[in-house]
Amino acid sequence: MSNEEIVNELPENYEELKREANRSGDWRARLAAVEELGQTKHSKIIDILTRLMTSDPVYTVQEAAYLKLKAFGEDVKAPSKNKPELVKGVSKILIRIKKSLPQDHSFEEFKEKLKKMRVDIYDAYEGEKGPEFDSWLSKMWTAEKK
Repeated sequence: MSNEEIVNELPENYEELKREANRSGDWRARLAAVEELGQTKHSKIIDILTRLMTSDPVYTVQEAAYLKLKAFGEDVKAPSKNKPELVKGVSKILIRIKKSLPQDHSFEEFKEKLKKMRVDIYDAYEGEKGPEFDSWLSKMWTAEKK
């Protein structure tokens, strides 16, 4: 079978991989799903990879999906790394979380509450910012202290 052909059979663990690709609170699971899904060219898999390439908030996941689609021979455009906000209205959301805590709360308490209340935001920014995540979040927290 050539690389151009679409296979008729989905991988045995397709449903599990599909669930992993949809886990909004775990960019690493989505990335792992992309890697595994990208081993089988199938129209349903192409649909999932296309959605992740265009809609995932974490650039690393978008790029991996793009590379798999490109390897399948799909005519796709590379995702843009320049996104003003990963999650619309993130500043307002962070202010609300901050206001829900006692006035003298610590950065660690703020970070924990964000993780509990909005794991999707925590995960997206942690995945996108990498080692800079704590520094970025601390700046956001400090900026909203006024």
